[in-house]
Amino acid sequence: MSPASNAKPFNPVLSGLPTTIFETMSRLAREHRAVNLGQGFPDDPGAEDIRAKAAEALIHGWNQYPPMMGLPETRVAVAAHYHHHQKLDLDPDNEVMITSGATEAIAGALFALIAPGDEVVLFEPLYDAYLPLVLRAGGVPKFVKLAPPEWRFNEASLAAAFSDRTKLVLFNNPLNPAGTVCPPEDLALLARFCIRHDVIAVCDEVWEHVTFDNAGHMPLMALEGMRERTVKIGSAGKIFSLTGWKVGFVMAAPALMKVLAKAHQFLTFTTPPNLQVAVGFGLGKPDAFFEAMRRDFQQARDYLANGLSGLGFSVLNSRGTYFLNIDIAPLGEDDDVAFCQRLVTQTGVAAIPVSAFYAGDPVRHIVRLCFAKRRETLDMALERLAKLKR
Repeated sequence: MSPASNAKPFNPVLSGLPTTIFETMSRLAREHRAVNLGQGFPDDPGAEDIRAKAAEALIHGWNQYPPMMGLPETRVAVAAHYHHHQKLDLDPDNEVMITSGATEAIAGALFALIAPGDEVVLFEPLYDAYLPLVLRAGGVPKFVKLAPPEWRFNEASLAAAFSDRTKLVLFNNPLNPAGTVCPPEDLALLARFCIRHDVIAVCDEVWEHVTFDNAGHMPLMALEGMRERTVKIGSAGKIFSLTGWKVGFVMAAPALMKVLAKAHQFLTFTTPPNLQVAVGFGLGKPDAFFEAMRRDFQQARDYLANGLSGLGFSVLNSRGTYFLNIDIAPLGEDDDVAFCQRLVTQTGVAAIPVSAFYAGDPVRHIVRLCFAKRRETLDMALERLAKLKR
């Protein structure tokens, strides 16, 4: 008998997870040499001056452990950036921390703030890491289901999820995969529920700079009563289209930051110093840099949306993120997973079924595509989609 046959069970939260739809679709994309509009990253190398700053810091700078909270100059740059762009007053010494990506920041916040049995409010569709991390921390998930085309919550849906047992709400805005920017009146409603039930808001705001049609971004932290109860999380990977760098920012009042820092200390402890130097440089770039980034992505969004509409697809509005969605119900389709599998095998275009972003009863007629690609990539995808058998 092999030793493995007598092994005690692994942690059920992680060992019981199925193969993700992202892995499945990426495998199919490779097998069918598909245009991959499923994976959410640009096919662009990113700003050369920011990459050059990282290379310079790697060769000529410090490559031993940086401070656990992040390089002081990077934390100052984070505070200055959010003061300029979102009018937040942050103390870089006590209210800013650098992490190895936003997912680490989210994990650390959940592990630090949730005690076993605490209820956690989650909005569906949700980033796939949220639920496993909440469960691993011992949290009890309570879901608010959002539905297309507006993907909005209301008083009744929040009242059904919040209670006196609610410890934390995990809120993604702009919302992946919906491509929505939360309206100010909805933000105010969420803030009222957090205050009424004495709840901490962990705000995943990684898409805050990737917004369109002059939508802008309002952080929940800026609303009255939320400054001391909000953990704001940002991502250099999303801001600078350098998704492989994995540099995140955490912002919170000192009382929260003290416990968040302890979780970070025992997860990754720190983040590569050369990347921190480059990110600090990038955060200080002029407004024109960020405006050009948004303009380029908006043009790509419009190009793909117009092309899809011309092929007869029903395209939902996208006001943020790298993604737009199509509604396949008008095509007589009611199974987004089967549709995406047929899409990649018949046409050689990979997309993601949005039902994969639900934990419970999913919406099954929405498909997500990434438009953060070169024009020739989008053209190839549209040419192939025109051959879809319906």
